Amino acid sequence: MTYQTLLFDVASGIATITLNRPDAANAMNPTMARELSDIAIRCDDSPDIRAVVIRGSGKMFCAGGDLGVFAEAGDNVSAVIKEMAGDLHMGISRLTRMNAPVIAAVNGTAAGAGFSLAIAADLVISVDTAKYVMAYTNAGLSPDGSSTYFTPRRIGDRRARELMLTNRVLSAAEALDWGLINQVVSKDDFDETVGKLAASIAEGPTLAYGRVKSLLNASFDNGLETQMELETRGISDMSKTDDGIEGIQAFLAKRKPNFKGS
Repeated sequence: MTYQTLLFDVASGIATITLNRPDAANAMNPTMARELSDIAIRCDDSPDIRAVVIRGSGKMFCAGGDLGVFAEAGDNVSAVIKEMAGDLHMGISRLTRMNAPVIAAVNGTAAGAGFSLAIAADLVISVDTAKYVMAYTNAGLSPDGSSTYFTPRRIGDRRARELMLTNRVLSAAEALDWGLINQVVSKDDFDETVGKLAASIAEGPTLAYGRVKSLLNASFDNGLETQMELETRGISDMSKTDDGIEGIQAFLAKRKPNFKGS
């Protein structure tokens, strides 16, 4: 399937989603949100996809929502935003809850919805020149794209409020120090670093990764005993999978496991 605003490629178990509106700083418009939701379904529904990489084309990762579209909508702007945010949120929800880990490869500035999309990922690798800013209230708007859920969980309530109320711009180094992202690399090393991480994850125990994601997603909402019961059920379920059996046997035989993602 061909998309208007995204590039989608699958190779060696790795799905790469590229935000592809470089002339518009990869800003999110209704078409991009709708296409992201569609691709997320494809990734979630394919057992052959064992890692997902999201990146931007050109110099930016994503400049946020396309305010030009909002202005053109006139009196219909509320309905346009509801549809667009609904599609974006559905895509993020499926990426968050599917088994395959998601890597945000932030190749440039991530603002607004781009910021939200990046930090919703399981892992974030950033080029050292990238900037991170919420930007929503600069336009008289409030955040979307899951940022009010994930940001305080990643960095705490105080820092989340600072980013959303003051629109402080973080350098890649500051974002790393704050715990928003995982790794900062130079432009020259960026593609190789992202590729190595994605390949390593694609060779891993995909079902176990999915259970890790679901356990962590639930941990802030559960009490201790509930969370430990979910852990018990999780490790018990994983011990019966092909990868669980292979992992135990490989450990005892002191060899590298050969995981199949099942």
